[in-house]
Amino acid sequence: MQRAGRQPGAVLLLLLGAALARDALAAPPAAAVQQQIAIQTSQLRASGGLYVQGLALASGSLLPDFYAARSYVPVWTKPARIDELLKLLATAEAHGLDSSDYYLPQITALGQRALRSDDPALAASLDLLLTESLIRFGYHQRFGKVNPQRMEPAWNFTRQFRPGQDPLGTLAAAVEAPSLAGFLGQWLDRAPLYRTLQDRLAEYRSLAAAGGWPELPEGPTLRPGDADPRLEVLRERLTVSGDLPRDTLATDVYDDDLVAGVRRFQERHNLAADGVLGNRTREAMNVPVSARIDQLRLSLERARWVLEDTAGEVIVVNVAGYEVFAARNGAPFWRRRAVVGKQTRETPIFKGSMTYIDLNPTWTVPPTILREDLLPKLRRDPGYLGRENISVLDRSGRALNPATIDWQAVGNRPPYVFRQEPGPRNALGRIKFMLPNSHSVYLHDTPSRNLFEQPERNFSSGCIRVEDPLSLAEIVLGDPVRWNRDTLEAAIAEGKTRTVRLPKPWPVLILYWTAELDGEGRVRFLPDRYRRDPALLQALNGAVVIDFPPL
Repeated sequence: MQRAGRQPGAVLLLLLGAALARDALAAPPAAAVQQQIAIQTSQLRASGGLYVQGLALASGSLLPDFYAARSYVPVWTKPARIDELLKLLATAEAHGLDSSDYYLPQITALGQRALRSDDPALAASLDLLLTESLIRFGYHQRFGKVNPQRMEPAWNFTRQFRPGQDPLGTLAAAVEAPSLAGFLGQWLDRAPLYRTLQDRLAEYRSLAAAGGWPELPEGPTLRPGDADPRLEVLRERLTVSGDLPRDTLATDVYDDDLVAGVRRFQERHNLAADGVLGNRTREAMNVPVSARIDQLRLSLERARWVLEDTAGEVIVVNVAGYEVFAARNGAPFWRRRAVVGKQTRETPIFKGSMTYIDLNPTWTVPPTILREDLLPKLRRDPGYLGRENISVLDRSGRALNPATIDWQAVGNRPPYVFRQEPGPRNALGRIKFMLPNSHSVYLHDTPSRNLFEQPERNFSSGCIRVEDPLSLAEIVLGDPVRWNRDTLEAAIAEGKTRTVRLPKPWPVLILYWTAELDGEGRVRFLPDRYRRDPALLQALNGAVVIDFPPL
């Protein structure tokens, strides 16, 4: 587990960098070091388990292949170049990564030994470890430390080298580049969201280094005007996290300023923003700063996973945040509330392509909802289908009279199709956004508008209900003359099912981030209702495993 606020790379850079500034690393003859690299890489291949100086290598065959391709000529012969690499590795903490994953302490110790010795074997080992550290850092920056396919069963986002690239060629280009940081900057295109998350991570690490925030003791629910001995602690808690200005005048009651600060806190933590300080708000305030740092680290890792898919215009659903937004090159320009899958019917995390919308859609009841919801209701109340405007069809699409069917005798897999016709009670509302996928998940309107007022909106069976579907339709249709709110409402008022093709497909990214940014750039911490965070945090804090995507 990382300790918040630390900068482990700084001391290491001073130790090794200062030494390298005085002495040239390649004290032994270059040919001898070259020969030792050939010997050690040959041993790495023969042993099956790859180790240098007892340290495990995660890069597999890439390291031996790389050195073989360059005839085992050492890479790190210039002190300034080593210093540049170490400075680059020390930035790992700013990305929510752990600099110890890149063997900085071991490289420092080995470097000092190599400087005091003319042993070509030590110089060769140092060269190999420096290259290994660069491979690890580049892999983590480009693909994330953790392979998302091991975390998310439905993962189908882009995870591959760009055309014309491969691990060996990319590594060779990196070591030959005039600047390592410049090369990575060209190889990676960080969206504004990623950089702002980095800023918030730095802020929260500074809070942790300063001692974090105080714990608010248990007590009665606080309402405006109440007096309470905990007010001083509450004021300090809100001030530390930036929810209350530092120059706010202190009073002996739960006054308007404190209420406003609590509301800001509640808004940032997906709580009912009523200014009433009850147990749920107090529990959220008492989550330690270290846990909030971990949430930010997880969001940065999840952002690295979708690097290739956020370019251009996209629709993004953050399931953990119960929201949907449209973004252009990583910058949101439209944001609305959403309802997502309940914990027993989770919305899958995947990428789709929206290609058309349906106005006045019908709704075919999916098997899970049919088995667990509709059939039990129908057996208790045969009139349910009529009230909900649900037709019963046979396999050929012929309408049947539900009164002629013995629903008590029908099993959970009846040979019928249940279709809800268009209308104000249709479960999909008046508009549906289609992104064909194997999960039968899409975005749609809903007649249950009241659910958008709830702070936690996991009520659906997996699909995403959109708060303002007409404004989303205007965006994806991209034709304000032909398709605007008035023309959409007029088409819906006709009551006929109508399919409208989009002029271009819109990528839809269904994600799960428990720390995100609101429209003002403030960090929001969200509940982990699907329990995704613990396993990812364990992997992020665990051993390095490099799992290059197939070419």
